[in-house]
Amino acid sequence: MQSLKRMSLFIISSTIIALLLAFVGLHGETAADLFSRLQGTLASSTGWLLIFIMNAVLLFALYLLFTPLARIRLGGPDARPEFSRLDWFGMLFAAGMGIGLLFYSVSEPLQHFASFRPYLDTDAEAAQIAMEMTFLHWGLHPWGVYALVGLTLAFFHYNAGHRLSFEAPLRELMSPARARRLGWFANLAAVIGTIFGITTSLGLGASQASAGIAELSGLDADLRLNLIVIGGVCALALISVLSGLGNGVRLLSKLNLLIAAGLMLFVLFAGEPLFIFKALGEHLGTYINDLSKLSTWNETYTGTNWQSQWTIFYWSWWISWSPFVGMFIAQVSKGRTIREYLLGVLLVPTSFNFLWMTVFGSNALFLELFADAGFAEIVATAPDASLYRLLDYLPLSTLTMGVAVLVVLVFFVTSADSGALVVATLTSNGEEPSWRQRFFWVACVGLVTAFLLRAGGLGALQSAAVASGLPFGLLLLAFIPALSIALRQPYTHPETRHQTTDLPESR
Repeated sequence: MQSLKRMSLFIISSTIIALLLAFVGLHGETAADLFSRLQGTLASSTGWLLIFIMNAVLLFALYLLFTPLARIRLGGPDARPEFSRLDWFGMLFAAGMGIGLLFYSVSEPLQHFASFRPYLDTDAEAAQIAMEMTFLHWGLHPWGVYALVGLTLAFFHYNAGHRLSFEAPLRELMSPARARRLGWFANLAAVIGTIFGITTSLGLGASQASAGIAELSGLDADLRLNLIVIGGVCALALISVLSGLGNGVRLLSKLNLLIAAGLMLFVLFAGEPLFIFKALGEHLGTYINDLSKLSTWNETYTGTNWQSQWTIFYWSWWISWSPFVGMFIAQVSKGRTIREYLLGVLLVPTSFNFLWMTVFGSNALFLELFADAGFAEIVATAPDASLYRLLDYLPLSTLTMGVAVLVVLVFFVTSADSGALVVATLTSNGEEPSWRQRFFWVACVGLVTAFLLRAGGLGALQSAAVASGLPFGLLLLAFIPALSIALRQPYTHPETRHQTTDLPESR
């Protein structure tokens, strides 16, 4: 009976995933319409609340950074990091954004440019605002969410001795029985949201990788090629996740960070380096100057719905990803002080994102503004090939396309293996998962992605995953007081014997 109780999350989550897939497979149009309507209704009626949540989380993370609490070490005063900073940054980068950086770095700025262009006096203004909004969507706010979830889970696990689950922080706010019930449902939602969130992202990655392979080989970027890509990637992900964090996941994440950085540097210097350096300084200045205005804008007086299609979509998407990314960050961050953790999770990936988006996005805008290339129209016809269209304008395009495909594929692998590891941990009650659990969830990610591509249900499940952002957002609000209370308590757990604080005794 006890064994069955421990397996309940695994059994129920697997069953719900199977039922949802059957619904999407048998009633694709109905499912797409239902989930799309749900997402649209939530965006229009609760978008203001998501904006509040994102700002509250970021402000809390910045507050912690400048308090004496930031000297607390995850795992206790004697704990030391398991991974080097480069390995750590590589894993943060691969899990937190991954394929999205490659998919949206060219297409998003150009789509914003096309949206704002009719309402502004000059194309220069439209380009500037396009990059400002891109910085907002890929900047401090999403990493603030990831930082809070990861820090909360890491502290309650390494310092207070709880299992890696969403139940532990809730115990600070309610009775153990109620925390156990709500925590179980949060874990269930995290498992389902992670599987569908990863599969929709991997669907984007498969289409982008297939488009690149088709460019290089002359093959058709059809369903068959997509399925071959998914099968190959999941086989590599299986090897990686069975090797554990210290081997496969760490090595692949580090390799991908280095290859991606190399591709970015090539595009920087082969494109318009002077333009990019000037643009980066300008983008940073306007982002910092306008951050409070941009992050609180609600379209209150305009009556438009641009924000629900972009900013609210992103806020929902990042929040829906936060259980997966936050738990993965928690698993690789033991031994860091809270200050080092927050600086690493907030500033380093954000800075890289800004540089990446400027190198690719501003080069694309340069083509549109000054090369008379009609580049925005080219990208609008095939967003999944937008990165390759940009590389076409640069030297060594065949080589760089090959490198770009490799980066997409390795991102594909790191997203699948890190996601499967997190889900396996959750369904193992926060304990080290067995190889069978890891194998099952990697296979599940691959099969679900392939099924959705074949059934045409990827958009429906993406809408469903994004719609889960609101309930997880409310959970984030609960994490703020829970963590604030816990950080001020001198935990000594009998299994870990780790003191939580390095603070002066006057605290």
